Amino acid sequence: METEKLYYADAFLTDFSARVLQCEPHKGNYLVTLDRTAFYPEGGGQPADSGTLGGAAVLDAHERDGVILHTCDRPLEPGADVTGQIDWARRFDHMQQHSGEHIISGILCEMFDCDNVGFHLGADTVTIDYNAVIPWEAALEAEARANAVIWEDRETEITFPSREELEHMSYRSKKALTGSVRIVTFPEADRCACCGTHVQRAGQVGLVKVLSCQKFREGVRIEILCGKRAVDYLSAVFEQDRAVGQRLSVKPVETLSAVERLEAELAAVKEELAAREQEAFTAIAREYAGAGDVLLFRASARPDSARRLADTLARECGGLAAVFAGQDGSGYLYALVRADGNAVAVKEMNARLRGRGGGRNGFAQGSVQAARAEIETFFREHPGLNAGES
Repeated sequence: METEKLYYADAFLTDFSARVLQCEPHKGNYLVTLDRTAFYPEGGGQPADSGTLGGAAVLDAHERDGVILHTCDRPLEPGADVTGQIDWARRFDHMQQHSGEHIISGILCEMFDCDNVGFHLGADTVTIDYNAVIPWEAALEAEARANAVIWEDRETEITFPSREELEHMSYRSKKALTGSVRIVTFPEADRCACCGTHVQRAGQVGLVKVLSCQKFREGVRIEILCGKRAVDYLSAVFEQDRAVGQRLSVKPVETLSAVERLEAELAAVKEELAAREQEAFTAIAREYAGAGDVLLFRASARPDSARRLADTLARECGGLAAVFAGQDGSGYLYALVRADGNAVAVKEMNARLRGRGGGRNGFAQGSVQAARAEIETFFREHPGLNAGES
């Protein structure tokens, strides 16, 4: 016997009574079937409801051949009458997310003559896949239109049309349907075949916020938040922006321009630092003019600085400039440059000194985990290398 689905008659029902028909052990829990239920089972991208049933915690619910199976943490006596309570916060959150998805999907599918080919209502965000390329600006336009529909607060229409009525009705559906078809309509936005729970009026969605629109397969994946999730997210973003504004002594709406000013100032400082660093590198390199191959150790250096020092040194020494920056225990990064532009073979060095890296056109860069003494020994074993320090 199929379970009577109370959530279809009233998605806002939170308490109900039912009779236990069966209870079976299942993977450390119990599968309970009732004659009727208000627990929505997982399906169509929407997670299952949770709550309590006769004192047992309902951990999950799913449907099998019209029968709703409730996963409970303790057994219930078959034949007993029990009271069920839905976790309303979870249910209403799911209704807000799912209904908001309907509204914006209906608008986007109309705008781009495309299909919603994937939907997932996750614990944090909602993702929707479309088989069309949708620009970010268009996603924001759809967001604005969706919120306009929400604020009009029209009543949600849920019907079970006859087969003849369906043949003359335009509606969205991910697959061909048979039997009784449930149509959910949000006026001015969407009409879709759907088995999920939804708000009674569009205004109960609250708002829709698009977070991202990324290329996915042959179309895009859009990430959204609705209702309380959207409010909580935007509140957190505002508080962060406000805190940044306080650090920068500007209003929250002015943080971008303040950061851009900081970036310009930082770029100028980096340019000046690079110029002074190059002056120091030139002075160091002159000490090795005509010296041939040079091994040089530095206490620390950024990879780009080590590369520029090795390049400057190679032009002066006329051979191989090997710069190692770091210290024993934490390892060394290296930059090797040949003045003649010939390939720098580092395979053996990496093997001996527990390193990784490579390069081309007379240049190689990477890191080793060897101690300084091991590095010096390796280079002494190769004729023509001189050790130096600055």
